[in-house]
Amino acid sequence: MSAAVEKKTVRVAAAVIRQNGRILATRRGYGPDKGGWEFPGGKVEAGETEREALAREIREELDAAVSVGARLARVGYERRGARLDMGFYLCELLSEGVTLREHADARWLRPEELDEPEWLGPDRAAVSLMRAALCAMEEEP
Repeated sequence: MSAAVEKKTVRVAAAVIRQNGRILATRRGYGPDKGGWEFPGGKVEAGETEREALAREIREELDAAVSVGARLARVGYERRGARLDMGFYLCELLSEGVTLREHADARWLRPEELDEPEWLGPDRAAVSLMRAALCAMEEEP
């Protein structure tokens, strides 16, 4: 009888960047998930909080500054031998715009358009969890 192999858990933080009632979706430009749509972000390094990692990742990936707000969702997802523990945070863009350094494309989506992109698995799960909150924000005066 073989012992069960424990999967490595990778902590990831993702930015749900909202500006003028729209949400930023980015398309991966590299790696095994190339072409899939995601919320930008990345791995949480040792000694970082999820919010610190997110601010760093957005600077690196989008050459932009964000204010990291409330966590909207947490998703556990297994892929390629690892377990992802992902926090999705509402962010406000503090920069004039974004520059795609690692992504192939980007779209600003209204909350009702969130089903249009071919989201990567964990991001698709997060959209389902966040939809009501994001639509409610759209209705705010």
